[in-house]
Amino acid sequence: MKLGMIGLGKMGANMAERLRRHGHEVIGMDPAKPDADAHSVSELVPLLAADGQPKVAWSMVPAGPITDSVIIELGALLEPGDLVIDGGNSNYLDSIRRGEELAAKGIGFLDCGTSGGVWGLENGYALMVGGTPESVAIAQPLFDALSPAKGFAHAGPVGAGHYVKMVHNGIEYGLMHAYAEGYAILAASPLGIDVEAAIGSWQEGSVVRSWLLDLLIKALAETPNLDGIASVAADSGEGRWTVTEAVANGVAAPVISAALFARFTSQQREDDMAMKVISALRNQFGGHAIEMVTPKGEVH
Repeated sequence: MKLGMIGLGKMGANMAERLRRHGHEVIGMDPAKPDADAHSVSELVPLLAADGQPKVAWSMVPAGPITDSVIIELGALLEPGDLVIDGGNSNYLDSIRRGEELAAKGIGFLDCGTSGGVWGLENGYALMVGGTPESVAIAQPLFDALSPAKGFAHAGPVGAGHYVKMVHNGIEYGLMHAYAEGYAILAASPLGIDVEAAIGSWQEGSVVRSWLLDLLIKALAETPNLDGIASVAADSGEGRWTVTEAVANGVAAPVISAALFARFTSQQREDDMAMKVISALRNQFGGHAIEMVTPKGEVH
């Protein structure tokens, strides 16, 4: 079938290529890519006409205002019966709103949580979809091409796809941090442990084996001892949303919360005032020593 892929970055370009390999006709749109088939939504939409099927536009642009702009433009140009798919990491509340706005115009909408990263071209993508059964049926050939066996789920109504992807990414935070802490403990051991060999032994047979572990081994091979990598980890939003939903629904999520807060700590490159407060309080109630920083930045 024919579709338009909006956003030809690392994810969108690979998804377009995988769809083409499965026989689908993909019209790529990206204003920053000179070789794209279209460079604006208004240029793209007329190219999506196909006999016997509605126009289908799949957005793979950053969450937030850019996605809003794309979907508003599509809503103004598409016709009743056409379909919009948002495969970015949008907040599920935004997806519900966008779905309602398009539904008022008779245009279908699917929010498609998409996982697979740069490896999805060859391995396939995990797809978590929210929307009506009718809209899912239109796009099912695309989902079949993109996802591996058992990699697709129609999770529920509009909003459900991005909700599931949000929780997926929250879990990812926790898993990554557990591996990171394990690495740090091994590296700090006085026994002179060969950390890369030790972690490598977990790849086969271990209960903690996983694709994330494989990627850690790959990272260590490319950058031994992680030399030169800054100790700062950004958070892209989904972890925050997951913790917010846990609080809103009274669900304890200490692992995901701790992993998120650890990323916040890593981003505080200047003095961390909160930790100064904690240090002062520990000294007050327990007599614990306070480490002081000299004007030269030395700790004593």
